[in-house]
Amino acid sequence: MAVTRPSIALVDCNNFYVSCERVFNPKLNNKPVLVLSNNDGCVIARSQEVKDLGIKMGVPWFKIQTLVKHHNIVVFSSNYTLYADMSNRVMQIISHFSPNQEIYSIDECFLDLTGFQHLNLIDHGQRIRATIKQFVGLPVCVGIGASKTQAKLANHLAKKRPAFEGVCDFNTLEPEGLDRLFSEIEVGEVWGVGSRTKKRLAELSIHTVLDLKKSSPKVLRKQFSVVMERTVRELNGESCIPLEEVAPPKEQLICSRSFGAPVFSLIDLTQAVITYTTRAAEKLRQQKSVAALVYVFIETNRFKVNEPQYNNGLLVPLPEPGNDTRLLVGAALTGLKRIYKPGFAYKKAGIMLNDLSCADAKQKGLFEDAELQAHSKSLMQAIDKINGIMGSGTIKFTGEGLKKRWQAKAERKTPAYTTRIDEIPIAYAIG
Repeated sequence: MAVTRPSIALVDCNNFYVSCERVFNPKLNNKPVLVLSNNDGCVIARSQEVKDLGIKMGVPWFKIQTLVKHHNIVVFSSNYTLYADMSNRVMQIISHFSPNQEIYSIDECFLDLTGFQHLNLIDHGQRIRATIKQFVGLPVCVGIGASKTQAKLANHLAKKRPAFEGVCDFNTLEPEGLDRLFSEIEVGEVWGVGSRTKKRLAELSIHTVLDLKKSSPKVLRKQFSVVMERTVRELNGESCIPLEEVAPPKEQLICSRSFGAPVFSLIDLTQAVITYTTRAAEKLRQQKSVAALVYVFIETNRFKVNEPQYNNGLLVPLPEPGNDTRLLVGAALTGLKRIYKPGFAYKKAGIMLNDLSCADAKQKGLFEDAELQAHSKSLMQAIDKINGIMGSGTIKFTGEGLKKRWQAKAERKTPAYTTRIDEIPIAYAIG
C-alpha cells in the first residue's frame, strides 16, 4: 500500500499590518505605507513600495523623516488592537479549510492538507486566498510542501514570483524541477537560517538552498546543532517538525514599554507597573497558568549619556503560585518601591512573570482558603469576560489611573475599527 506523502501548507498574510490599514482606507492601495513600533520608535512594517525605496525593518523613525517627506510615504502608529482582531478573523476562516491548524504567528499559520490529494491543492489554496479576500479584505499567499520548512520556502516563492499567482505547491514539481528552483534561492531564505548562520554556511561553500539540501545532515549537526540537521532533512521532504494544534504555554510572560515622556515620580511608575502587570496577568490566565515569581524593573535612557543613569530590578516570590491580578500587582509594587530612586528620568519599566506552571496542577497550600480561592477565580473570570466583550481596559484597577502622562506615543494611530462601537467606520450611500 502506497504511503501518502505529507502536504503541509503555510498561509501567510502579505505585509499584514500595512494591509490591515489599507482594508479601511483603500486610498492607500499602491501607495508607500509604513507602520511604526510602540512609542513611534522604529519601522516594523512596510508596504512593497517602501521596501523598494530601500527602507529597512527596524530603522529608527527619526532617521528617515526626510526620506518619508520626500517620497510622500504614509506613516501610521501601530494599532495592535486592530491587528489582533483582524488576525483572529483570518485564522477562523482558515480553520474551515483543514481540521489541523497551527497558528504560528499573528499573520501566518500551518495547515495539514495530507489526505486532501483528491483535491487540486493549488485550487484549494486559491479558494483560501479568495475567501479571506472576500470576507476580511486581506491578501494572503499559500505555500505547500512535504514539510514545514518546504512550506515556508514555497510561501516565499508564492509571494516573490508572480508566475505562481499566490500559491506554490512543491509537491506538484518533479525532483529535478524542485532542485532547479532551490538552486536559484539563497540559503538565507530558509526558515531558521539567520545572518550569522548564513555566514558560517558560506564558509562551507553552502550558498543556495540546493547546496544545503545536498549537504550531509549528520555532518552539519556536528558543526551546528540538531536544528540544522532537521532543516536539511525537511528540505529533502522528510517531515520532522509536527504541527502543534495547541500552542504550548509560555515559560515566562513579559510586559514592558518605553514611556512617551520621561517619568520621574513613583506615582507615574506605579500606574505603569500596574497596567503592565494587569496585561501579563490576563495572558497568564489565558494559557491557564499560575506564576510563582514576579520580576519588576525600571530603566533610564541609556542613549542620553549626559544624564544620570540608573537601572534596577527585583525578583519577588509569591506566597503561593497564582494568577489573580491583585496578588501579582501587590508583588510587583512591593518590588518597585524597593528599587525606585528619586531624581532620575525613567524611560522604561516592565514586569516578568516567572516559574510558570499549569493552574489545574497547582498544589494546594497548607493554609489555603478554598472559599477565598473560588471567589478569586470567579472575579478574574468575570473581569476577563467583560474586557473580552467590551474591549481591553473596560474593567481596570484604580491604580492604573485615568490620565497616563507616561503612555507611549501613538500620534498616527488609526481607530479600532472592529472592536469599539464608537469607532466603527461609517459607510455612506451615494445616489
